[in-house]
Amino acid sequence: MKWKKFTVKTITDAEDIVISTLYDIGLEGAQIEDKVPLTPLEKEQMFVDILPDGPEDDGIAYLSFFVEDSQENPVDTAKIVEEIGIELDNLRNFMDVGEGTIMVSETEDLDWINNWKQYFHQFYIEDLLVIPSWEEVKPEDQDKKILHIDPGTAFGTGMHETTQLCIRQLRNYITPQTELLDIGTGSGILSIVSLLYGIGHAVGTDLDPCAIDAVRENMEVNNISSTCFEVMIGNIITDSDVQDKIGYEKYDIVVANILADVLVPLTPVVKKHIKKGGIYITSGIIDNKEQTVRDAVEASGFEIIEVTYQGEWVSITARSV
Repeated sequence: MKWKKFTVKTITDAEDIVISTLYDIGLEGAQIEDKVPLTPLEKEQMFVDILPDGPEDDGIAYLSFFVEDSQENPVDTAKIVEEIGIELDNLRNFMDVGEGTIMVSETEDLDWINNWKQYFHQFYIEDLLVIPSWEEVKPEDQDKKILHIDPGTAFGTGMHETTQLCIRQLRNYITPQTELLDIGTGSGILSIVSLLYGIGHAVGTDLDPCAIDAVRENMEVNNISSTCFEVMIGNIITDSDVQDKIGYEKYDIVVANILADVLVPLTPVVKKHIKKGGIYITSGIIDNKEQTVRDAVEASGFEIIEVTYQGEWVSITARSV
């Protein structure tokens, strides 16, 4: 079996968002090559006492994606390269993605999609069970809240620390009366979890039209009614039509799991859409960007009420005053 390998040269700060964005055009199972030092937990999992010093982190990352290439279904290399380029250009409107060059090569005997199943197994976020389609719910878990989701859907599966931080904070603040705005909804996971825990309605926004299908699929598998969750495509930061459709001073909670470079211009816009006293939950913040986001949140008229951490990631929760 032959595969086309598409490798994007980017920066380590942009790894997560580039991977998530390229999932939307069907590129799944990213292979990451960078020089970011291992965390203490990762070192423990290497099963050696002392690891040799690695090369100095230069901030560069190479993200590789694999697409099956056969006589029956030949890969349209030029089209995929063009689509990757468009997505990278869209991201440049909000953040630095580095060089953004795209390299194409060929490899064999790789079953990347099925190999996901080695690494993605059911797991818990507190009492929420997140489970892929190829695994069965255990009898002892039948009474738990269950989120059904597979790798490859837009913007992840709940495994990432930033998603888990947001889910924990949402559960602390949602009520049956909550009207939720989920900015950068991607696969819709944050809204869907909130609906599973009893909120009445959610609105999601995203830049990529592919989020519509991803959300629809995840709503169906989790038995979420289409009347409970609507998704709007467009740039809430710059598009006044999107802002008007979403509505002003309307939302009890706004959640944004987006990188810090986007949260800074986004936060003053959020202030127009959230109710006075409403809760603003942010994540996607790498630890060295915490103060930058804190400053933007406070400057936009929010009072920070809680900051939570998981690994090197930060979630800032604030109240509109």
